Amino acid sequence: MNLANKITLARIFLVPIMMFFLLVNVDYFPPIRIDEFYITYNQIIAALIFIIAASTDGLDGYIARKRKMVTNLGKLLDPLADKLLVAAVLISLVEMGKCDAWIAVVIISREFAVTGLRQVALLEGTVVAASTWGKWKTAIQITAIIAMLLNNFPFAFIGFPFDVVATWAAALITVYSGIDYFVKNKKVLRLS
Repeated sequence: MNLANKITLARIFLVPIMMFFLLVNVDYFPPIRIDEFYITYNQIIAALIFIIAASTDGLDGYIARKRKMVTNLGKLLDPLADKLLVAAVLISLVEMGKCDAWIAVVIISREFAVTGLRQVALLEGTVVAASTWGKWKTAIQITAIIAMLLNNFPFAFIGFPFDVVATWAAALITVYSGIDYFVKNKKVLRLS
C-alpha cells in the first residue's frame, strides 16, 4: 500500500475517533465560557480532528499524482473517505441540534447522486472529473462544518451568524454543483 492510500485510510480511521469526541460528553474539564459563548473541550478536539482529516483530502491526491502512485484502490477509497467524513459529521451535528436535518439530507444525497453518476461513467469507460463548482462546494462545506463544530467561533462574539450563513451557502452550492455535474455529464446517462 502506497503513501497516498495510507493517508486516505488514516482519514477513514479518524471518522469514528472524531465522532467519539463529538457525541460523548467528556466531563473531565469544565467547558469554556466567555460571556454568552460556550464550547466543550471535546468539541474542540473533534473540530481539530475534522480539520486534520479534511486537510488530508487534497494531500493524498497530490501525493498520488506527484509520485505517480494513482491506484484503483485510491480511486475507490478517496471519494469514500470524503463521503464518510462529511456524512458522519453532518449526522452528528444534526444529533447535537447544530444543523438542520434537511440540510444534512440535501448534502449527503448530492454526494451519493454524484458518486452514482461517477460509477455509471466508470462502467462506460469514462471518468467524471472534479469540477470547479465541486471544489468550491467542498471548501464551503468544510468551512460551514468547522463553524458549526466551534459554535460559530469567533463570529459569536460580534453576533454574526456566520455558521448559519455558511451552512446555507454550502447547501445552495452543493445543490448547484450536483446539477452542474449531471448537466455536463448527461451523455453518460444516455449511454447506460
